[in-house]
Amino acid sequence: MVAMNRRNANGVPASQDSVSIHPLGSNANVLLTSVFGPYARDDEYGSRQLNPMELYHNQVTRAQGGFSLRMFHRSFGLMLLQANIDAPCALLDFPTLERFIDEVRDGEYDVIGISSILPNVGKVRKMCEIVREHAPRATIVVGGHVANKPDLAEVIDTDHVVRGDGVAWFRAFLGQSTSAPIRHPAAYSAFGARTLGLTQRDRPGDVAAMVLPSVGCPVGCNFCSTSAMFGGKGKYTNFYDTGDELFEIMCGLEEKLRVHSFFIMDENFLLHRQRALRLLELMEEHDKAWSLMVFSSGRVLKSYRIDQLLGLGLSWVWLGLEGETTQYKKVDGIDTRKLVKTLQSHGIRVLGSTIIGLEHHTVDGMDRVIDHAVHHATDFHQFMLYTPIPGTPLYEQHRRQGDLLSDEDCPPADTHGQSRFNYRHRNITNGEETGLLLRAFERDFEVNGPSLTRMVRTMLTGWKCHKNNPDERVRRRVRAESKPLRTTYAGLVWAARRWFRHDARLVVQLDALLHELYLEFGMVTRIAAPLVGLVGYLSLKSEEHRLANGWTYDPKTAYEKNPRAKALEVGPSVQPAAAPQAEWVSCAPTPERSGKRRVTPPSPHGARTAATLSGQAPHASSMSKARV
Repeated sequence: MVAMNRRNANGVPASQDSVSIHPLGSNANVLLTSVFGPYARDDEYGSRQLNPMELYHNQVTRAQGGFSLRMFHRSFGLMLLQANIDAPCALLDFPTLERFIDEVRDGEYDVIGISSILPNVGKVRKMCEIVREHAPRATIVVGGHVANKPDLAEVIDTDHVVRGDGVAWFRAFLGQSTSAPIRHPAAYSAFGARTLGLTQRDRPGDVAAMVLPSVGCPVGCNFCSTSAMFGGKGKYTNFYDTGDELFEIMCGLEEKLRVHSFFIMDENFLLHRQRALRLLELMEEHDKAWSLMVFSSGRVLKSYRIDQLLGLGLSWVWLGLEGETTQYKKVDGIDTRKLVKTLQSHGIRVLGSTIIGLEHHTVDGMDRVIDHAVHHATDFHQFMLYTPIPGTPLYEQHRRQGDLLSDEDCPPADTHGQSRFNYRHRNITNGEETGLLLRAFERDFEVNGPSLTRMVRTMLTGWKCHKNNPDERVRRRVRAESKPLRTTYAGLVWAARRWFRHDARLVVQLDALLHELYLEFGMVTRIAAPLVGLVGYLSLKSEEHRLANGWTYDPKTAYEKNPRAKALEVGPSVQPAAAPQAEWVSCAPTPERSGKRRVTPPSPHGARTAATLSGQAPHASSMSKARV
């Protein structure tokens, strides 16, 4: 691990504040855990079938059926905590309830930290009860976005609720220096990527590495829970202040994980201009043809020249569009359609994010709102309900107005932006927002087709534009990113063409795309496309059948110990798998349809594709970027 100093927005090392040190200090035995599964089903603890542990299938491609991009992301906040705790520390990610009970009962832990988002508060409550029963002497620490719930201490039995920078808090709690250099964990950005029923091979180089330069965002949109969690408007915490520090971290990840692409988990990475441009200088100096996937606002993107973005290796951007007429300065005066088109013309894939249910939105005007979003033709599109999450200025505004719904009227388990409002909207009532949101996803899919084929179109455009770019680094990166176009991606377009053969409008689009691929890459692609495509098409049919029978996808448990925790083991050490896998689970007691045979779910790795899907996509939500 590479270590650098963490500093707050004023450039001053963070202080310990008034945290009391645990009696055992850095000798305390620590367990960090996410909430227990299963996730994508309705249960007594607050899980919802509509709210799976999958960012894309949850909030971006949820209406695309078998074409939906399915993948999981580790609890990066917990991984960062574990990397910076000197005490013996185990990390339990995506446990089952039984696995969590066993770990608490048998692990002899002094401190148990639980991280969660608000919808999973019922699971946090249950986990606290289990700790009190099986490890009554353990100190319970609860953090993550759930910590912003105003009455959390009255709902769960915990010793500490931590808001904001958990690394600084835990270091102070364990008697460590809070100004010590931050150690960056070596972690891939995703695992279990799947589409058309085909699962990606998790080989070195196929998946991007995760990079965490900063937390918080000085732009401070009123709905953003992540910004609010770290101080709100005008505030943020840099883990790495300079491009030199960041470059050293990325070089270390490149060597350890054997990657050439990085997802930058930063609310608005390019906003820190001096750091970004210094990183560009170092990439040029050391001949790094890296690919970067970032979050950004339109105004910040417009402040860079396209050659600078290409030189940085920008290949994917999560862009907040929000809506045609909004209060947000980050898009004020920006022609977002033109910006999206410009980025895509250079091969930069765009995930647009649009809010449904802004203050001025009405039911009668929603088609215009949706059409405005859909006509951006972004490669992916996230739609979220305008949701006041505790801790945000938007929540405080609605609290003052007195129109927030009680937990009885709208349980926290439904406050995730994909189901219903947790307040009384002045124009959209009687639960109409649920259908309006679904309409947005369906319209986007109907008009623009599968996100997979949109992404292929943008990548092909970028290849044609920059295969002869004068910058050799850019050429090398574009060649590497475009390699799947010749075979795998061409085959998946062929499969989509076959699937939509009765949709005349989409057939025209997909025929044109296939023709371009054939012209550009020749006989190899003409031969490979139908061969790969037939496999994809047959797999897609099986996938659609499984989904119709009520099956979904869940991550398996991951368990890791830091060196001090391993030193405490008695007997031979059992090494966990390099990365957690995923499994099919049923959403219903009996996942069957009338007149249809029951489909037995395959091993997630029974069919594979070389498409580097998780290496191509960032993984976070602009409403709440931490899933657990």
